[in-house]
Amino acid sequence: MKLFYYDHARNFGDDLNLYLWPRLLPKNFLDEDESELFVGIGSILWDFLPKEPMKYVVGSGYGAYTAPPNVNDGSWDVRFVRGPKTASALGIRADKSICDAAVLLRGVELPEVASQSFEISFMPHFDSIDRGNWKEACRLAGVHLLDPTLPCAQILSEIRATKLLITEAMHGAIVADALRVPWIAVEPLHHPHRFKWYDWAASLDIDYQPQKLWPSSMRELWTRTTGGQGKGKVTRFLAGKAAYPANMVMARIAAQGLQSLSRRPPQLSSDAAIERASDRSLSTVDLFVRQRKSAA
Repeated sequence: MKLFYYDHARNFGDDLNLYLWPRLLPKNFLDEDESELFVGIGSILWDFLPKEPMKYVVGSGYGAYTAPPNVNDGSWDVRFVRGPKTASALGIRADKSICDAAVLLRGVELPEVASQSFEISFMPHFDSIDRGNWKEACRLAGVHLLDPTLPCAQILSEIRATKLLITEAMHGAIVADALRVPWIAVEPLHHPHRFKWYDWAASLDIDYQPQKLWPSSMRELWTRTTGGQGKGKVTRFLAGKAAYPANMVMARIAAQGLQSLSRRPPQLSSDAAIERASDRSLSTVDLFVRQRKSAA
């Protein structure tokens, strides 16, 4: 059974698959046999997954990036999903809505806490690292930048060393919440990334309160106002010398926004909700492993 996840870009949320599952599942439970797929962390319940393999869904989410897949065609075994919006979109029982599988980090060994502590960290969406100027904005704001394209273990270590995480990346909030680090959600600049936040928050009875943050570059502003990706000639112009003064102004405004957000009350699910979600997800994974072993 082969692990299936989004591996086309370096991104913390997707890379969690490579950190979590080898530590949680028995040795050699996963292999390269593509006749069965272990569908893990991520908004990867697309309508174009391979039809032939049996697909075992373990804490994945529907992100509304495609039409919902038909999970009743005989090639799906849904153990649990990220949240109630995913369950509703797929037309499956509500009790299969537990939480994002990243909550299972509570049951594995984690990297040591970073030696340096951070009063405030900011994690942009991995798209925003490319489009934005968050390194400069964070420097101006006196905020630690948590780059979601860095190695997963390093990010986990730095989240553990953070007192408050401001995050545009959903898995920044999911992991911070699981590890009991208060967080503030930034509404994703790119509209299609927003649905999944409500899905996860509902799984933990969180009153999701996303905050707006001014874009840190002209390219990000163009993405927000037009919905475009900023490619080709547009990208070259918005990242070029002619746009440099405007980009520096944008970074300063974004820095002021980060400082303002850091003074807002943070969010955190209740201890009861996170314990319930982690216990249920772990029990579901344990049952799946036992069933696979008994059928072997």
